[in-house]
Amino acid sequence: MTKLTRRIVIVGGGSAGWLTAGILAAEHSVSSDSGVQITLVESPDVNPIGVGEGTWPSMRHTLQKMGLSETDFVRECDAAFKQASRFDRWVTGENNDSYYHPFTPPHGFGEVNLASQWRALAPDQPFAEVVSHQPHLCAYGLAPKQITAPEWAAVANYAYHLDAGKFGQFLQKHCVEKLGVKHILDHVKGVKSADNGDIESLLTEAHGAIEGDLYIDCTGFSSLLLGQHFGVPFISLKDSLFCDTALAMQVPYPEPDSPVASVTISTAQEAGWIWDIGLPTRRGTGYVYSSSHTSDDEAESVLRHYLQDFDGNARKIPINPGHRELFWHRNCVAVGISAGFIEPLEASALALIELSAAMIRDELPVSREAMEIVSERYNERFRYRWDRIIDFLKLHYVLSQRSDSDFWLDNRKPETIPGHLLRLLELWRYRPPSRRDFHELEEIFPASSYWYVLYGMGFEQADVDQKRSDDPMLARQFFEENAGMTEKYIRGLPSNRQLIEHMVKHGIYKI
Repeated sequence: MTKLTRRIVIVGGGSAGWLTAGILAAEHSVSSDSGVQITLVESPDVNPIGVGEGTWPSMRHTLQKMGLSETDFVRECDAAFKQASRFDRWVTGENNDSYYHPFTPPHGFGEVNLASQWRALAPDQPFAEVVSHQPHLCAYGLAPKQITAPEWAAVANYAYHLDAGKFGQFLQKHCVEKLGVKHILDHVKGVKSADNGDIESLLTEAHGAIEGDLYIDCTGFSSLLLGQHFGVPFISLKDSLFCDTALAMQVPYPEPDSPVASVTISTAQEAGWIWDIGLPTRRGTGYVYSSSHTSDDEAESVLRHYLQDFDGNARKIPINPGHRELFWHRNCVAVGISAGFIEPLEASALALIELSAAMIRDELPVSREAMEIVSERYNERFRYRWDRIIDFLKLHYVLSQRSDSDFWLDNRKPETIPGHLLRLLELWRYRPPSRRDFHELEEIFPASSYWYVLYGMGFEQADVDQKRSDDPMLARQFFEENAGMTEKYIRGLPSNRQLIEHMVKHGIYKI
């Protein structure tokens, strides 16, 4: 008799657990007798890490599909709008060294070789500012839409900055009250195995045995099920991505009406980089660094100097860069930090949770027999995705020209660079990145993202014969259209703070 997958047990709360629960419950009929039952078990004593404050634009669709209100989300999660990442001092280390990675693809991308024509027509202007309006909106601290725009709508593509602790609580309330997720606060003290090696049940202190057909491990660094119970090996990335420690601080604004940045700011330092994220009520900051290249005391000194000697408390967070060899083993799949974790340079942590939960939702195996096929496909896809994240993050270090410390010199040693990335960089010496270079329909970093980083960091290409795609007239047209859109948006958009405060006080239209 075929055993159907009906009981899903999620172990661990926080952003990973509750996002996964919400994404699954919004799709499957949790409230009906014949539907999927979702139970989330979390310890009452474990606090979330709480520093995953940056998202991707995909979060808008995720929250909307879960049936949430954007107004409620902004109000309850201390959320702000994010349109790009800005990288300061990554190329030369000088104070005027800065470039943007915006969320909107270059205007005219795929229609003409914008890179070659940018060099020919506007070489003295930063690439992103010539091909996208978003760097200008970020420079002015503007919102991505007008106050009259409905929820989830956009003039400029956007994501969010948010308070991760409040976000988990917000999702929990919605999942339990609206989506039918069962919530159990209890300590998991053991795991009972079935005869075939699957997990048969979780053994808890107060609720006894909790049985399921599929178990989702969202237990963070402990990786209670996939790592501890099944012993799935951990693949370290320390030889390529050196940053293994973070110091995090929350910093108040000098004034209640201080501007709220609509960009994540990443400022390179001698042994890592500092993130700076603007929320409506505070800034979230932290120094991500390599303990092999600096000490904790020196790192804290660097962070406090950046914050103009702010005397708040710094919280140390260890990072073991890497991921599990498998992400789905038998009837257990790991999501979030339990699957892997690396420095938050491009805010990939929450996006990986979204992608993981979405694939579980879309491919939810109808039976245990089908689970073997689904898990194989899942592992293949997420190995590919992790490899592409590693490539993209390492790209920022490889392209740097800084030579002021061993950290930057070591990062450019060929033996620390993934072979796949080295081959792409050699290929891109002769042509720009193309959609043909990437195989996934839902590519984690599309070719346009590589354009922004490569040309923002001064990547040089060989002078080769132009192709038909190098059309100066068409490129000039796109550049002029982008300049026109930029001027229009600067005139018509409110500041980030103005839009946030309007939403908090009055809300905005719902679609």
